[in-house]
Amino acid sequence: MKSFTYERAETVEDAVSAVRGHPQARFVAGGTNLLDLMKHEIEAPTHLVDVNRLGLDEVEDTAEGGLRIGALVRNSDLAADRRVRSRYAVLARALLAGASGQLRNRATTAGNLLQRTRCYYFYDPAKPCNKREPGSGCSALEGFNRIHAIVGQSEHCIATHPSDMAVAMRALDATVEVVSAEGGRSIPIAEFHRLPGERPDVDTVLEPGELITHVTLPPPPPGRQVYRKVRDRASYAFALVSVAAVLEEADGRVRAARIALGGVAHKPWRADEAEKAMADMEPRAAADAAADALLQGARGHGSNDFKIPLARQTLAAVIAGGEG
Repeated sequence: MKSFTYERAETVEDAVSAVRGHPQARFVAGGTNLLDLMKHEIEAPTHLVDVNRLGLDEVEDTAEGGLRIGALVRNSDLAADRRVRSRYAVLARALLAGASGQLRNRATTAGNLLQRTRCYYFYDPAKPCNKREPGSGCSALEGFNRIHAIVGQSEHCIATHPSDMAVAMRALDATVEVVSAEGGRSIPIAEFHRLPGERPDVDTVLEPGELITHVTLPPPPPGRQVYRKVRDRASYAFALVSVAAVLEEADGRVRAARIALGGVAHKPWRADEAEKAMADMEPRAAADAAADALLQGARGHGSNDFKIPLARQTLAAVIAGGEG
């Protein structure tokens, strides 16, 4: 780990001022991902600003009937919140499917959104990786790519985003609130994470110096909420494929749906065409229509070819399986 300086911010204003003009400065809260990256010298911030004292650790009701979640709310606390469990079950289930209990007790809402890929080659400095070192190449394209993307990838990167929480928040149409020394803005979660394109090293649309302060959920959507995660072992493993779904059903048909996939792309994967195609269909046909739209152009790279039929089967299990 390379040397760095450290300070503890007491207010949001102090935190954003501390990183202003310092592109190599980073905010740190739980540190469950950042500190690992620093140990591997994948990230080498010159200055860390501790934001744990900013008071952003509350979950509040909004006037519109939704929830405003502080950036520092721990994953375990968010999953246990009675309002989340009763009104946003898909989010509670996604949180509990992620990591271990010990990590959930430390990991924060903002940190979960910002965690970086678990691509083997990204974590191995001896291997070329465009996400770690732009222009060096992508070892996963011709290497072992079991956990890698099947949609939304580019010739420069086929990494996936590892968050379970972000997939559920994508299905719920969350909004990410950020602030910097220049002011604040709100970012729809659909626009927050980037696809790799020619710059896979840039994961989000955050500008240098911007700090996540809250994530806002709109009023809970009607219908059955499901989160299903398929992984290599029963716990403490990242998704091969996951599905976050909100399904309005009546008379044996799907009337409306929101579907987001995890483990298949550089960001939580959702498509308007899939949800439109499902409307007023019986569940099995709706699952097929959703899969056709969500997986349009899907392509495996050898070791991950199985993800395409796995995604179809998981969608069918969620939409036609009746769990909720």
